[in-house]
Amino acid sequence: QVQLVEFGGGLVQAGGSLRLSCVASGRTGSMGWFRQAPGKEREFITTINWSGGSTYYADPVKGRFTISRDNVKNTLYLQMNSLKPEDTAVYYCAARDSLVALTTRQAYTYWGQGTQVTVSS
Repeated sequence: QVQLVEFGGGLVQAGGSLRLSCVASGRTGSMGWFRQAPGKEREFITTINWSGGSTYYADPVKGRFTISRDNVKNTLYLQMNSLKPEDTAVYYCAARDSLVALTTRQAYTYWGQGTQVTVSS
């Protein structure tokens, strides 16, 4: 059983940047980030395969967010730039045993507890 813990959320002004980290208790396959705003369903943001060679992004964050991972440290990162108020949500790290990156929530087995990101206008 892999445990995931996110770090790095907080309050930032629009146009600012934040970097989220997710530390896994063991090795994982592909990993991803999802977010959930109040009153909305949890949505896919980005995913990365085990090697880091393949990444996918949801349209709302393309060009602004960057996913990366360090397999030596068992850590996943999300660099968020040019943040907008609509990016406000709880951000969740997710992982699966398969090496292949997928964008669907149901594909992921392991989830972190979430970290709040609030972007003020």
